[in-house]
Amino acid sequence: MTKRIYLTDCYAQAFNGTIEKIDGEKVYLDQTLFYPTGGGQEHDTGVLIQHGRECEVYKVKQEKGNVVHYVKNAEELNPGPIKGRINWDRRYGLMRHHTLLHVIGAVIYHRYEGLCTGNKIYPDRARIDFNNLPEIDDEEIADVFAEVNDIIQQNHPVTFEEVSREEAEHQSEYIKTAINLLPPHVKQVRLVRIGEVDTQACGGTHVKETREIGHAQFIKFVSKGKQNKRFELRAIRSLA
Repeated sequence: MTKRIYLTDCYAQAFNGTIEKIDGEKVYLDQTLFYPTGGGQEHDTGVLIQHGRECEVYKVKQEKGNVVHYVKNAEELNPGPIKGRINWDRRYGLMRHHTLLHVIGAVIYHRYEGLCTGNKIYPDRARIDFNNLPEIDDEEIADVFAEVNDIIQQNHPVTFEEVSREEAEHQSEYIKTAINLLPPHVKQVRLVRIGEVDTQACGGTHVKETREIGHAQFIKFVSKGKQNKRFELRAIRSLA
């Protein structure tokens, strides 16, 4: 199984690894910084470098516990040592938006007991769906985003830890993370904590402190049915 460096260091931009197998355009490494599509978060892009040649990584997926890198001109690579470099601007946008969704998720949960039922995270925007959420008017939406931005500016630290699945399942504060939806073979759960604001089981990438998110800007509120409502939003660097 591929060692996932991004789980312990979201800010690393380059790494050394070893190509273990090449299958057409699929490249398998012993370890990687590239985040594969999952948990609503889009994959990283970047390059693999070997003997002075750069080959573009244009897609990354999870397959049977491995991270699979889809590489243009993979036939130019060979099994053996490799250097990888991710597209940092894309990654940092994903980190900021992923952390933003945790903040708005906490606000909606505490206000309405709404649970996240799905999300999609892009480098420049995101969306998040909730159940148990009533129709809310423009004034309430503005109030939600005012609270979200207040939390962001309080600059809470964002930290990670691993706990046993059993511990996560028996602590009520983790209920909204849907631990029961994880595959049975997952015995350790990675928790992402935003100060005292939120705790979620999550394997994604995040910023170190909430102020890095910037400013949460509301885009649209959509009813996806009686039991499902969607916020579309973006993180911008400033109000200018």
